[in-house]
Amino acid sequence: MEETAGIDHDSLVRWFDGRVGGIDGGLEFKLITGGRSNLTFTVTDEHGRCWVLRRPPMGHVLATAHDMAREHRIICALADSGVPVPAIVGLCEDDDVNGAPFYVMDFVPGLVVRDVTIAEGVPVEVRRRMGESLVEVLARLHDVDLDAVGLSDLGRHGGYIERQLKRWRTQFVNATTRDIPRVLEVHELLAARVPVQQGVGIVHGDYRLDNCMMSSEGDVAAVLDWELCTLGDVLADVAGMIAYGDARTTGGTPPPTTVEGFPDTDEVRELYATHSTRDLVDLDFYVAFACWRMACIVEGVYTRYKAGVMGDQDDPRLVEVFGQRVGDLADLAHETISKLPKVR
Repeated sequence: MEETAGIDHDSLVRWFDGRVGGIDGGLEFKLITGGRSNLTFTVTDEHGRCWVLRRPPMGHVLATAHDMAREHRIICALADSGVPVPAIVGLCEDDDVNGAPFYVMDFVPGLVVRDVTIAEGVPVEVRRRMGESLVEVLARLHDVDLDAVGLSDLGRHGGYIERQLKRWRTQFVNATTRDIPRVLEVHELLAARVPVQQGVGIVHGDYRLDNCMMSSEGDVAAVLDWELCTLGDVLADVAGMIAYGDARTTGGTPPPTTVEGFPDTDEVRELYATHSTRDLVDLDFYVAFACWRMACIVEGVYTRYKAGVMGDQDDPRLVEVFGQRVGDLADLAHETISKLPKVR
């Protein structure tokens, strides 16, 4: 059987057989997503059953950035919360089984709308429902009772934006090899305008259409990719979803939510306001923050491309695209934050 990087086939067959039974033949593992993020594989057996396995990326990684037990805990806690998540099969923290901790969940059938082409293949009325359901589920996540689901100790409750500003400024300074003063300028503007945090809730950290499995009717069937999840200011999630849906933030490739039928950014705001009691008067601050945060993240990617350490992904055109995108994001963040008063 062909070897799959990150997979110890025979050992995993034994692990699966002990938990789901009936693994009387081999398992087939197919990589869905990889790279610097956690690796995600579909797993199928000879009877047509299907699961999903998540493990850290290959090589040296920071345990805190790829904590399988933490992701597993979050998904388990949300099982009966009204937020759609996959059912969990099990967690393995014994490195001897597969070289690194991993967890397995049921495969949720549906569609991941990753790009415009996929979005255009969906009926217009279903696209509309997808946009509405995406917002409804996010509001539901933000209203989860932390004590009731046992997640009140998942992270610090206060000072979320302040901590994020410090974290991503440090990441940017450590990653960049060029002079982009606008990024640091926007940091100072943001730091001077941080709104008062409205309570505390679960922040997904990367909530958008292509991080959800969608049903054929347009409902969110499962929210995926919980590796950045923590507690804090939930309006950062709303703003992140809005920013990801803005074609100006994506480096020239329109996001799928720009296709006809999906709610536009103003409608997303209105939909969230309908399903949440939180005051959105300061939402533009969070949108500026989301654009600035993306600029810091993309600068790290640009630096790696520039250094030629991206393997077969090295492409001079990508270097230019990522390099330009950082400046565009910083300019958009500056434009947005500059319109806001310094002190509310």
